[in-house]
Amino acid sequence: MIKINWEMKLAVLLICFTIFIYSVKYLLLQNAGDTVNYIFNSLGFLPINVLLVTIVLNKMLAHRAKREKLEKLNMVIGAFFTEVGSHLITCITKGDPDYKKISDKLIVKPDFGDEDFKTLKNVIIEHKGSLEIDEIDIFSLNEFLVSKREFMLRLLENPILLEHESFTESLRAVFHLAEELKCRGDFSCLPKTDFAHLSIDVKRVYKSLILEWVDYMNYLSKNYPYLFSLEMRMNPFDKDASPIVIQ
Repeated sequence: MIKINWEMKLAVLLICFTIFIYSVKYLLLQNAGDTVNYIFNSLGFLPINVLLVTIVLNKMLAHRAKREKLEKLNMVIGAFFTEVGSHLITCITKGDPDYKKISDKLIVKPDFGDEDFKTLKNVIIEHKGSLEIDEIDIFSLNEFLVSKREFMLRLLENPILLEHESFTESLRAVFHLAEELKCRGDFSCLPKTDFAHLSIDVKRVYKSLILEWVDYMNYLSKNYPYLFSLEMRMNPFDKDASPIVIQ
């Protein structure tokens, strides 16, 4: 037995409706030649109709799909920074000896636009400072990452992340750091060479997370002012950051 899907039913219905309209036209006007002529005129213009509808509709659907993916993706990124990213940045900044040189420039303001966020990214890219891992509480950092392991695993399982290569790389860098710390366990007797290796992993996470954070803030400033307001007040680079609205 052939199963008729909704597309086939719709096609049959539309064809029947077209036949009905032309039949009524013929019965009322009694002009077969005019009806046939109109049919051929319509058929002649049909390919152009199909072309226009296909191009315009395809672009509209593609734009809508891209916007929906972007919405979902930034929801995932927002959840990451709320649960892991912002705290991780705060922890690592303690080991950045040149932190004060960039912290003032990374204070996001309400009137920031694309050029301002572009400037922030350039500041981060040009920031070549070293990382003093001795100033970071590695033990607490390890405990924090272990506690968030399940959350980050669920993020990696989300297929929407495949649409954002740079954020996926940042998440992989965080996972790699978490594995490096987890494998050691005891940090009290590690040689300097091992600390130097860990410093490279931490610095990789630090820089990639800041760049993703700037992009995320730029997205919120354009699309969700109320979320942007909270994230701005909770800026991990602002030592006086507070969710309480003073002014």
